[in-house]
Amino acid sequence: MDANIQAAAAKLVRRLKEGNHSLTLAESCTGGLLASTLTDIAGASSWFKKSWITYANDAKVKELGVDEDELASKGAVSAQVAIMMAKGALERAGADFAISVTGIAGPTNEGSKKPIGTVYVGIASEKWANALRTQIGGTRAENKAGFVYFALLTAMKCWDEAMVRTKEREEEQLNAIEEAIRLEAEREAERERRDQEAREKAPWQDEAWSEEKEGEDIGHEVEWSEGEE
Repeated sequence: MDANIQAAAAKLVRRLKEGNHSLTLAESCTGGLLASTLTDIAGASSWFKKSWITYANDAKVKELGVDEDELASKGAVSAQVAIMMAKGALERAGADFAISVTGIAGPTNEGSKKPIGTVYVGIASEKWANALRTQIGGTRAENKAGFVYFALLTAMKCWDEAMVRTKEREEEQLNAIEEAIRLEAEREAERERRDQEAREKAPWQDEAWSEEKEGEDIGHEVEWSEGEE
């Protein structure tokens, strides 16, 4: 196994372990090579859920829930199908992340208009999904290895971008909460200022009653007279 591929696999697994995340895979053109590469790392049972190898289109439909109309219109080697494969695997495995691979390893493109060496890698989580494309030139074995390497790099790239977006959303939410608190404090201060002004200007303030005010009689003594029979 190429040292670069091993290093990329180890890096991805380290991220999974650090976050206590689980992974599932859906492979087409790589035929299980991605799963083999990752599970060569000891302790895979703690983070690797399961995987699918779906070369045939009907397997993609039955096993992963890929839409037949999308397969017919876009072809199996497409961003849409890569994302659907990843989402289907994610849902069925109950994992935190899913990676899918669909491409043309060669030596022929079997009637496809897409060139040999084309591959789409999909990655999905519960909250987001994405797919990236590349083209590799080589033999069938070289292309399969290259697809695996690209899948590992794609997973980490999408992961990083998702983490950045998540952090940005969290910061935006925090800023929004702080701004709402600030505005409410300003409104409360303004209400208090107006209430104080109203109290100071109210006409009855000058006529306020006091028990000690001289010259006032509020009828402490009452005389009663007997009525006539």
